[in-house]
Amino acid sequence: MDRIIKQLTKELEIKEWQVVNTVELIDQGNTIPFIARYRKEKTGELDDTVLRKFGERLEYLRNLENRKQEVKRLIGEMGKLTDELATKIDSAEILTEIEDIYRPYKPKKRTRATIAKEKGLEPLSDIIFAQDILVEGIDDIASPFVNEEKGVSSIEDALKGAMDIIAETISDDADYRKFIRDITYKEGILVTKGIKGNEKSPYEMYYDFKEPVKKIAPHRILAVNRGEKEEYLSVKIEAPIDDIIMGINRHALNDKGSVTTEYVKMAIEDAYKRLIAPSIEREIRAELTDKGEEQAIKVFASNLHSLLMQPPIKGKVVLGFDPGFRTGCKIAVVDDTGKLLDTATVYTTAPQNDVEGSKKKIKELVDKYDVDIISLGNGTASRESEQVIAELISEIKKEVYYVIVSEAGASVYSASELAAKEYPDINVSLRGAISIARRLQDPLSELVKIDPKSIGVGQYQHDVTPKKLDESLKGVVEDSVNSVGIDLNTASPSLLQYVSGVNSAIAKNIVGYREENGRFQDRNELLKVKRLGEKAFTQCAGFLRVPESQNVLDNTSVHPESYDAAMKLLQRLGFTLDDVKNRDLEMMDSMVKLIGIEKLAKELEVGVPTLKDIISELKKPGRDPREDLPKPILMSGVIEMTDLKPGMVLNGTVRNVADFGAFVDIGVHQDGLVHISELADRFVKHPLDVVKVGDIVKVKILDVDVDRKRISLTMKNI
Repeated sequence: MDRIIKQLTKELEIKEWQVVNTVELIDQGNTIPFIARYRKEKTGELDDTVLRKFGERLEYLRNLENRKQEVKRLIGEMGKLTDELATKIDSAEILTEIEDIYRPYKPKKRTRATIAKEKGLEPLSDIIFAQDILVEGIDDIASPFVNEEKGVSSIEDALKGAMDIIAETISDDADYRKFIRDITYKEGILVTKGIKGNEKSPYEMYYDFKEPVKKIAPHRILAVNRGEKEEYLSVKIEAPIDDIIMGINRHALNDKGSVTTEYVKMAIEDAYKRLIAPSIEREIRAELTDKGEEQAIKVFASNLHSLLMQPPIKGKVVLGFDPGFRTGCKIAVVDDTGKLLDTATVYTTAPQNDVEGSKKKIKELVDKYDVDIISLGNGTASRESEQVIAELISEIKKEVYYVIVSEAGASVYSASELAAKEYPDINVSLRGAISIARRLQDPLSELVKIDPKSIGVGQYQHDVTPKKLDESLKGVVEDSVNSVGIDLNTASPSLLQYVSGVNSAIAKNIVGYREENGRFQDRNELLKVKRLGEKAFTQCAGFLRVPESQNVLDNTSVHPESYDAAMKLLQRLGFTLDDVKNRDLEMMDSMVKLIGIEKLAKELEVGVPTLKDIISELKKPGRDPREDLPKPILMSGVIEMTDLKPGMVLNGTVRNVADFGAFVDIGVHQDGLVHISELADRFVKHPLDVVKVGDIVKVKILDVDVDRKRISLTMKNI
């Protein structure tokens, strides 16, 4: 364990005491959101991003340690574990190194070398590899090993078998493999060729492509992998073969002038080309794929977090509009709490083209329910529907706007078991419109109902390992949900299951308790919920809000374990809970500053980070951190792609971010691309350093290609 602690301290560049405390907290079963929020003194205020990386590395290093012990045990049982070998195993830093060390001892399938050993040729291979014979000819050395009964019918057979053994010995040498892996990675070239002629495909740029292995961008790795899988591309790594063989020769050959040296040279070349090179290429391709997946997941996670954290549009009646052609456009009206009021189907598009009838129906709904905003899905027939909606808005007296929202995942939700439970009497096709309306009112609450992979903000998401992606995205949703805080009396099971300490069974029990007993009156009532014990309560209580509680602290992220400290703070400064409820704490900051935060923390017997959080929450009970983020752009008119001209400056919403740039919605149903080189007047290492999903940005049109539906944008010099 000491080795793991030292490794984590070095890798994460934090103090050893932070590592020790964090390991202890994780081993006690505390969740990452809980540790990040409520154990800041213990961790030295490590945030949830660092803590998740910490947890991943801790798991990897523990698996690494377990594998080291297992390999030592297996080699020890063979009676071949030396002190030197044990030290070498202990000093390995990655699993690949351990497997390289174990390779010579690992039980093998029948190979050319094992067959040669069965024929009694291992002593001959030892003689040849030693390169000590200076006088005798090679025939004299090999002839004693010719044995018809064992299948060695000639000197040539004997020499061939002996060289097979030498080749495998070299191939199994951990030091040689490390040397070859390193030089191949540093100096190798990834080469791709088109294998289906010059036909059009998404992989045209890779039909004759070369790039150094060490420089290839992660998104290109996944693109190349996909092209290879779909049989558009052949892919190989060109290694510096001459340098590699020369490097092995330097270590494996001696300068005694032995007659066997030439045979060792031939065995070395065979070892590399037949055994090592294919294996190392597979390993490096796998390593590159891991890097590509890691980056793709990182980008997806960042985009998902930004999407989930988009500010809700509260207090508005919303008409959700799910556009379509043949089966019509589905409409759902929800009140300011998200409750479904009405549904309808209109036919604004071909083949019916009932524009006037559609307008009439929408106007009726707008007037009847006093609709404030129309939430328009951006899918099929969205462009045609937007034209009708814009015309309608100009024809009515009431001030109504529309917002184009991503409808990614709406159809997945519509057909889900969850949607069937929520709206059992509503047609599947209409549920999508409900989702489109509600995701404008509260993106987080609605989007957690959908598999994150279906939300549409990924980068090569279908090319990454599903388990890795699922784990990462689940962590993003958890962090988002817990950073916002959840209303205990309105949250759905879908939302509750992402709260720290709450699983799907407990989430259902919370809702079941609410249905049987009415609204929760305070946080402590959670302890009456089936299967929610003290430990789960400790983990979840601070993230669950009860706005109706008599104790205003129940509507903050102040944890119940800190209520006494919060009350003592208020008394010390001369405030009451009513002052908190009425947000009448204007003088609190200056009073704390006058006393001194450290002195006050000592008096209240809490850490400074916890005290700062308590003060922040007392000043704004029930505050939603999403309120500080830019609101969606409200629209009332339509811009056509043909209206766009180079030089025009527009506001847009970032819909997706990839390694190579950001896609921005400027209201024409075709997102424009701001290439990474056009994001800023400075060097940009990654687009996420400049923009994130949901950002409202000012962009200038560089180029418009109507036929190819491509819009090039810039954020420079505006």
